[in-house]
Amino acid sequence: MNRKKTSQLTQQAVFVGPAIIFFSLIIVMPFLLGLYYSFTDWNGVSGEVSWIGLENYKQIFMHDTGFRDSFWFTTKFTILGVVLTNVLGFFLAYFLIKPLKTRNFLRTVFFMPNVIGGLLLGFIWQFIFVKGFSAIGSATGISFFNLPWLGTENTAFWAIVIVFVWQTAGYLMVIYISSLNNVPKDILEAAEIDGASRFQVLRSIIIPLIMPAATVCLFLAISWSFKMFDLNLSLTKGGPFGSTESVAMNIYNEAFARNRYGLGTAKAIIFFVIVAVITTLQVKLTKSKEVKA
Repeated sequence: MNRKKTSQLTQQAVFVGPAIIFFSLIIVMPFLLGLYYSFTDWNGVSGEVSWIGLENYKQIFMHDTGFRDSFWFTTKFTILGVVLTNVLGFFLAYFLIKPLKTRNFLRTVFFMPNVIGGLLLGFIWQFIFVKGFSAIGSATGISFFNLPWLGTENTAFWAIVIVFVWQTAGYLMVIYISSLNNVPKDILEAAEIDGASRFQVLRSIIIPLIMPAATVCLFLAISWSFKMFDLNLSLTKGGPFGSTESVAMNIYNEAFARNRYGLGTAKAIIFFVIVAVITTLQVKLTKSKEVKA
């Protein structure tokens, strides 16, 4: 019996041990160090680290209007990004499970933006907004294309939303396609025989049965939206006048541009807690809507 237990412990140490070690070194230790530095006054470069307790957190909550503005921008962006990405991804999947001849080609086309890196994608769309749209507007006279897409607060906000949805909807489409293909065909056929309309089938049968996929897609969209940095950097750099600065960019600027690493880390800890709470509530809510087998 002792030999069996020893053998099991050895197997666990051999197969699980390296993963635990790397997880601790890459995730746990940096997180704990970041938690420590959030209570200090450090510029991220010098060897002098001063313990200041809760002063960083007091400054953030009482005086840092820039962080509050960036959080409000990120919240609006997340709400729109999550809703539009999931709606578009679902309906793309819904139509691309139909027996179309170009189905596989269209799936590839819609998924392709997700393969391109965020920075490169942002610079491509920056050229489209600045040069491409103005050329189309000059040729057609349509005012939509002549808008200063990256020049004002409102248009820059929508420009980032458009690029984000365009990039991520294809990834969620793949998840929804996989879930839609697993919906039992006999249930759909029975509903059609009973006279249910397409909308009734969609609302009462398909959506409840694909809620596990919706749980995953909502979680991914929320985390992507909150952590959005590369598109923000390449499209607007937080401008004009900081009106489109995301929380991730605000933290980056605080820690590495203004060399206030302790304050930047405190913001990151606050941001982590908020995102963790929101995603946990989202997962619990959507999992409660899933159909139990």
